[in-house]
Amino acid sequence: MHILKQPLSIAFLAQSALAVLYTDSSQLPKSEYDFVVVGAGTAGNVVASRLSENPAFSILVIEAGGDNAGIEELEIPFNAPAALGNASLFWNYTTTPQIGLNGRTLAYQRGRVLGGSSSVNFLVFTRGSRDDFDRYANVTGDDGWSWNSMFPFMLKAENFVAPVDHHNTSGQFNASAHGYRGPLLTTLPGFPSAIDPRFIATTETNSSLLPFNLDANAGDTIGLSWMQSTAGHGVRSSSATAYLQPVLHRPNLDVLINAQVTRLLSTGDENGIPVLRKVELSQTSSGPRTIVRAKKEVILSAGPVNTPQLLLLSGIGDRGNLSALSIPTIVHSPGVGRNLQDHPLVANQWFVNANNTLDDISRNATLANELLEQWRATKTGQYADGPANQIAWLRLPPDPAVFGGFGDPSAGPTSSHIELLLGNSFASFLEPPPPNGSYISVSTNVVSPSSRGSITLSSADPFDFPVIDAGFLTHPLDIKIMAQAIRTAMAILSTPSFQGFVLAPHGALANATTTSELEAYIRNSVTTFWHVCCTAKMGTSEDATAVVDSELNLKGVHGVRVVDFSVLPFLPAAHPQAAVYALAERAAHLIQSRWAA
Repeated sequence: MHILKQPLSIAFLAQSALAVLYTDSSQLPKSEYDFVVVGAGTAGNVVASRLSENPAFSILVIEAGGDNAGIEELEIPFNAPAALGNASLFWNYTTTPQIGLNGRTLAYQRGRVLGGSSSVNFLVFTRGSRDDFDRYANVTGDDGWSWNSMFPFMLKAENFVAPVDHHNTSGQFNASAHGYRGPLLTTLPGFPSAIDPRFIATTETNSSLLPFNLDANAGDTIGLSWMQSTAGHGVRSSSATAYLQPVLHRPNLDVLINAQVTRLLSTGDENGIPVLRKVELSQTSSGPRTIVRAKKEVILSAGPVNTPQLLLLSGIGDRGNLSALSIPTIVHSPGVGRNLQDHPLVANQWFVNANNTLDDISRNATLANELLEQWRATKTGQYADGPANQIAWLRLPPDPAVFGGFGDPSAGPTSSHIELLLGNSFASFLEPPPPNGSYISVSTNVVSPSSRGSITLSSADPFDFPVIDAGFLTHPLDIKIMAQAIRTAMAILSTPSFQGFVLAPHGALANATTTSELEAYIRNSVTTFWHVCCTAKMGTSEDATAVVDSELNLKGVHGVRVVDFSVLPFLPAAHPQAAVYALAERAAHLIQSRWAA
């Protein structure tokens, strides 16, 4: 049962297992907590759940969005992309006109609901490579971020469960690379796709082009692997369902939804260093401001767009930019909002000779309803699976025509240059599915991008959206790598396993036969993969562009720690959420250790 939190009564206290939320700041029982967590997203819910394990700590979580419970489109794995159509679940941002994309402006949504983007993403669970994490350790000078040190936190987060069809999963994953007692459910595909055996056959006949990797989450990502998703028993698993909702009965944990934090405020100074342990919030742009205080720490987990925005609004950022908006500078921190990295995605489609693709689901309402009813009744069938069954992470050969003069942008040999996401239907974020025909899609992704963007303020009003420049394809290496990614996809689809099956490229890709035509196609086709990162990066004390130290403390102030995807100095060659869960688990451990009695 799901209820809203009201003033407590004896009868209510007897129902301690019920989910409880505050919907108005006036309902909060107090104005001071040991920890105030800003953002109930992927990272924030992990931290709140772990800290609330200690009954001596009091925790308040503040979320700008609403409740995730009971929203079916957030529960069905296969329908994950459909959530994009529900504007109420998102921060509906857009980018600036992108120079590298012929001036196109892109939709740039972020989850605005309990669970944040873990409630609305496409469920892909990929940790990144051993080299990704070892690079974090090298850059920060803190071995605690290395793969070996982070691996226990990866296992701590995870509860790997059988796929919904309970098929024999031998040869589809490495059991020793997974956790089985954590909160977050992960699983393998539970509904076969007609293209699965074709790609597996290519790994056997053309292994130099497409090697097979038993488990990309074991540290070495390179090759084709079976997809692992954040789902279990046919339903999405998010930070809200895995970490927050099961512990809402704890008396030391309060959660306030539909409330936007507007800035952090000073509570004085300690030895000349400002202390920011006050959080100002409001439920509407014109409504009254409420202030809550953290006795120990404010945990800023608002995400890689909202975290830098809040820091800038609070006077933490580049002095010149803040002065232009009449925001007093508390700490000159020029790295806030800089170093933005994101994965550029191109969805490529091919006509195929088949009658068993998934294209009919979007065209046949009767079929779609039958699959939905099957899911509702048994949590099985096509709707119990994510949008794809297989994924490939590949390195490109050291071709001077691609890398010449630039060097290798990846973290190392276990980390990829490109991703191929394999789908048994027409997939695109730029055009609707065609009314007829059968298709497969290979979405290509530059996973170690060299381009950089930024988050800046549009005004000093916290309810105005920030200015987001994703910087897509502003570095010449990225478009060269994307072109090679598409050529690699074409080569794979030309192997014997696809003879007679793949007929021809769809749309503009069919006409991209020269290098210049292919690059023009790419600039007209790139969309975001919603993997924005690195806008409040961690680093050493000597790094003036680092926003937080290696223990995620905000540099230059006391009382604030940043725990979300913004703190990584480099975007991992992976979909983000697995890395964020591990990061947040380690952050919770650091916080618990700091404040242990």
